[in-house]
Amino acid sequence: MFAALALPGVWHAGAFAQAPIVIKFSHVVAPDTPKGKGAQRFKELAEQRTGGRVKVEVYPNSQLYKDKEELEALQLGSVQVLAPSLAKFGPLGAKEFEVFDLPYLFKDADSFRAVTDGTVGADLFKKLEPKGIKGLAYWDNGFHIMSANKPLHNVADFKGLKMRIQSSKVLDAQMRALGAIPQVMAFSELYQALQSGVVDGTEGVPSNFYTQKIFEVQKHMTLSNHGHLAYALIVNKKFWDGLPADIRTQLESAVKDSTTYANAIAATENAA
Repeated sequence: MFAALALPGVWHAGAFAQAPIVIKFSHVVAPDTPKGKGAQRFKELAEQRTGGRVKVEVYPNSQLYKDKEELEALQLGSVQVLAPSLAKFGPLGAKEFEVFDLPYLFKDADSFRAVTDGTVGADLFKKLEPKGIKGLAYWDNGFHIMSANKPLHNVADFKGLKMRIQSSKVLDAQMRALGAIPQVMAFSELYQALQSGVVDGTEGVPSNFYTQKIFEVQKHMTLSNHGHLAYALIVNKKFWDGLPADIRTQLESAVKDSTTYANAIAATENAA
């Protein structure tokens, strides 16, 4: 009789077990890129170090949101974590980030990290907080190369080419200075646009060119190393501030180690 009465109590306790905190991590590139692998590593570490109190759902390849949509989704709380390129923050109103789009700004990854890992990087992240965004880390993804269906050796070679860029006033000016016609386009639309001739060429890093199979629709690539591609790992600030303090500490640890992991992969996979 006692056992029969005790059993419902066991089920009652289980029914009210606390559900894990769900973090949706959306990004626009393939799972096997440095960013994609970094996102997966963050998921593994976050779930492990919180003992399952946090569940991270990773959505690659613009499965949830495209380039132009993801920041608004984060601000609205539809997703909790993103890793957009730094070029995305200028159009959002944080114009200080546009400096990262300048060509030949950094000579190598160490010079980039000397800026982002110090007070400058921290101060830039503070510019995002009034917009409901908390900056967690900077992820490096190497240097840009150019592609087209003809060799790009001289400035004159760019004349009249429609070149895909991210939404950035600096990148727009850069392409116009070369004589090209800049075309702002979501990364998820790039392959088809190159294949159909909507755009003639693009800039990007080797790892993204490879995983998106840009080599199938472009005949020539130029190792210009003219620009640096970096991402910011960011979180919805209201969501982050509302987390229990111990979980925030565990997630900060996961951020730190997944950043080291992603940067190491980027250094290897984007080596010219």
